[in-house]
Amino acid sequence: MRRCLVVLLLIFAVSTAGCNLVYETEVSAAPSFSVYFQSPPNDLTVTEGDTLNILLVAQDEGGSGISLVELYVDDRLHQDGTPVEAPAVPVFTVEMRWEAQGVGLHALSAVAYRADGSASAPAVIRVYVQQRGASPP
Repeated sequence: MRRCLVVLLLIFAVSTAGCNLVYETEVSAAPSFSVYFQSPPNDLTVTEGDTLNILLVAQDEGGSGISLVELYVDDRLHQDGTPVEAPAVPVFTVEMRWEAQGVGLHALSAVAYRADGSASAPAVIRVYVQQRGASPP
């Protein structure tokens, strides 16, 4: 019994010996680099044949700037936009349009690119296209 107690105390002492160590790590915050849909909202229902106005905002404040934004519909490139005032800008807002085609659920995604070609994480929304004359789901 005494032997078990000594072993347990030894294990406890060894396992807690490193508790007071402080590790310092340098955390470097990467510049904010993103794209998002300002409009339309996610899960919007539209009628087939209607034109959907899409407003995208891409930001790369503190980085090299946004040089291109691409809009994809169901993983196929639909349209792209570039800044007109400079090859790359910190904040780029672009309006695009999509004529709603194909009844059913569609994924619209946007990707922003820096001048060096690096891509942002995609922003994705869903749009449901209903048949003309149908009532909303």
